[in-house]
Amino acid sequence: MHDILRTIHAHMPYHLLSQYMDLLIEKKINPEIYFNHVVLDTLDKNRCVEISRRLSDAGLKITFHAPFMDLRPGALDGSIRQVSQDRIRQVFDLIPLFRPLKIVCHPCYDDRYYVNCDDLWLTQSVKTFSALIDFVKNTDTVIALENVYEKEPAILRRLFERLSSDHVCFCFDTGHFNVFSRAPLETWLNEMGSYIGHLHLHDNFGRFDEHLPVGAATFPFERLFASLRAISVKPTVTLEAHRPEHLWESIDRIQKLSLLDGIV
Repeated sequence: MHDILRTIHAHMPYHLLSQYMDLLIEKKINPEIYFNHVVLDTLDKNRCVEISRRLSDAGLKITFHAPFMDLRPGALDGSIRQVSQDRIRQVFDLIPLFRPLKIVCHPCYDDRYYVNCDDLWLTQSVKTFSALIDFVKNTDTVIALENVYEKEPAILRRLFERLSSDHVCFCFDTGHFNVFSRAPLETWLNEMGSYIGHLHLHDNFGRFDEHLPVGAATFPFERLFASLRAISVKPTVTLEAHRPEHLWESIDRIQKLSLLDGIV
């Protein structure tokens, strides 16, 4: 278990850091810190400095998850797109303090919303994420764009082709795939495999985004990791457990199934 903890990250909302800081340090759990809009509106930079120092002194590695509620980084309305970009950028302003390996962002494409607007959405998304890429060009931070409501990977592949940057990678979210995708796993890996740089691992039964422990429902984790080994992809990995006991259950199953062997 200790070997796995050193190589993975765990979902950690910023507002819960004080509650779990001692556990993170004791167990050497690398956090993926999620910043929501409430946190960003009340953020105390002095507190950020203190948190960053404690995590760094403990030798922990950090990833970020940017805000996503109500945001549309590919909005056709330029004013809404700009507001979304500005909100996301608040997290990027914290890069010098925390030096995160990755910042996960939601592109937020949904074909039920952007009906017959793929090209316009793509143009607007390129504006947003190109501007954010400029913020990480002189750092070691990589932007990880995550699948959520996409039914198949083509629109995200087109976005990556347009961005064409080493400072952006694909975050494959297993739970989102299981609920929302209508294309098979092999299609996602064929089209997006070379872009994968980060994973969000959690499980469900294909109906709701339940955030169950790895292996507790129907996502084919062994198929995923066998495919990643076949294409020599070595992403960073975050367990998106929403309950502490689910984190330990996920780690136990990952260890029993040797999922991360040859991956991280």
